[in-house]
Amino acid sequence: MRDQEQFKYTTGVIGFPVFFVLFLWIVFWFEVRFGFRFNDFGIYPRTLSGLKGILFSPFIHSSMEHLYHNSIPLLVLSMALFYFYREISWKVIIYGILFSGFLTWCIGRPANHIGASGLIYVLMSFILFKGIFAKHFRLIALSLLVVFLYGSMIWYIFPIKENMSWEGHLSGLIVGFVFALLFKKSIAKPKKYKWEEEDYNEDDDPFLKHFDENGNFIEHIKESSEIVEEKPNKIIINYQFKKTKED
Repeated sequence: MRDQEQFKYTTGVIGFPVFFVLFLWIVFWFEVRFGFRFNDFGIYPRTLSGLKGILFSPFIHSSMEHLYHNSIPLLVLSMALFYFYREISWKVIIYGILFSGFLTWCIGRPANHIGASGLIYVLMSFILFKGIFAKHFRLIALSLLVVFLYGSMIWYIFPIKENMSWEGHLSGLIVGFVFALLFKKSIAKPKKYKWEEEDYNEDDDPFLKHFDENGNFIEHIKESSEIVEEKPNKIIINYQFKKTKED
């Protein structure tokens, strides 16, 4: 039963991210193979027809280079999300696509904004700030790893490159930061050992009972039922008084 649960967990951590990235490549292959162009399904800011891009834009890419540059960070960050934040992983992905897309629709330039980079920035921002807020050594280490691998991405929230949706990047960064604040209840708390608790009592600790006052290990501890109180032997002396005849 435990092996089955472990298999399902591993499948979720690896399977879902791989399938998601693979689906992006299938969409791009379909465009190239059959001559379709899905750019019109991107986010076109502040137009009713452009709202459909909130749902479709993460699956559309302009070129193989664009898709390649998005695939690796999306795969790595989504795996980290499913591994460390399994309970809220789907919420972060689905709501991240919706809210970052809507924010892009609000602040973006009049052009079709496409690509999964908005979601990537949601994941990067969420994992980074969530680990800092958690104050848990494993999550902080994950945050530092994200900074090491993708820290340079922060520059792309500014309009430094032509034909790049920096508005989508900025929207994803903001949404990920907000999610890190809202999902505080799901933050993994540092493990607290029993002896660190305020009501800890050494006399009630079964582990310490295996050591005597000199620190020597006691292999077998007698239970209360095994303990027999030794009583000292009693010596009974009987005195007998006899009457004697007086002379």
